[in-house]
Amino acid sequence: MAEGIRNEEIRALAKMITRVENREPGWMEGMRAIYPHTGKARVLGITGSPGAGKSTLTDKITLELIERGFQVGIIAVDPSSPFSGGALLGDRLRMRSVSLLDGVFVRSMATRGALGGLNQAARDVVKIMDAFGKDFVIIETVGVGQDEVAVVKTADVVLVICVPGQGDSIQAMKAGIMEIGDIFVVNKADREGADQVAEDMRAMLELGCKEGSPKPAVLRTVANTGEGVPELVAVLFECFDSHANNRERRERQVRNELTAILEHEVAKFLREQYEQCGAMEKAVQDVLYGKRDPYSVVQDIIGRGGVMV
Repeated sequence: MAEGIRNEEIRALAKMITRVENREPGWMEGMRAIYPHTGKARVLGITGSPGAGKSTLTDKITLELIERGFQVGIIAVDPSSPFSGGALLGDRLRMRSVSLLDGVFVRSMATRGALGGLNQAARDVVKIMDAFGKDFVIIETVGVGQDEVAVVKTADVVLVICVPGQGDSIQAMKAGIMEIGDIFVVNKADREGADQVAEDMRAMLELGCKEGSPKPAVLRTVANTGEGVPELVAVLFECFDSHANNRERRERQVRNELTAILEHEVAKFLREQYEQCGAMEKAVQDVLYGKRDPYSVVQDIIGRGGVMV
């Protein structure tokens, strides 16, 4: 599969993504094989409140990039059911105009309960698309408001979208979402109140930015018609260029990724060991009948460096 990806075989790309997303046997070996071929793609994260038009704007940005001769990969992250773990994965329906174009590959993914709407598998898929030869990889996130900050750990540039008429000017000012944006977009700018939302955001950015530091741009678009999209893409290129040599940002991304992979693999190992020897069931019964508390159980496991027999 890794060789097929390097040869830009679309079937290998789809199969590799499925294997990595499901954490099937061999997924890590595959990632190790393609990793030396990554690092060229520009990664754009698009986030914002539900109904802000993220999918439509992603569609229009992709069209603009394709017209300029670039290859684009899109990861559309949808929320998972807390019961079945499944997701509607309906964002692809909103991108019908680009999903069949040459040079575009759209992959829908479920959050699977990941905090912040972006799981580690999505980060891996970014690398797979990068190794495949995509010039840009766009991550369109769930859209859960100010809590959705995990995208900044993966994306080179983060685009935050809001719309007038939904309290977004207040929502965007809350801690979390304002700090992650490199560019802020007021979409559906043909609606009443768009000017006020843009002014509120500029005022908050003015207060939040350090003196002398560049302030994020605040732009207006109408995604349905494409109005303002060429100007937005021009600012995106400027932002990518300014971040290209930001070593501190890159170090932070690598550190976060190493921590995420380590946490996932260690937790998986301990959980498997704990369940296989029957210790999990014993611990459940002990806690259930008041013989022990869950904190002591976990402390014993950590203190012994492994599964408590």
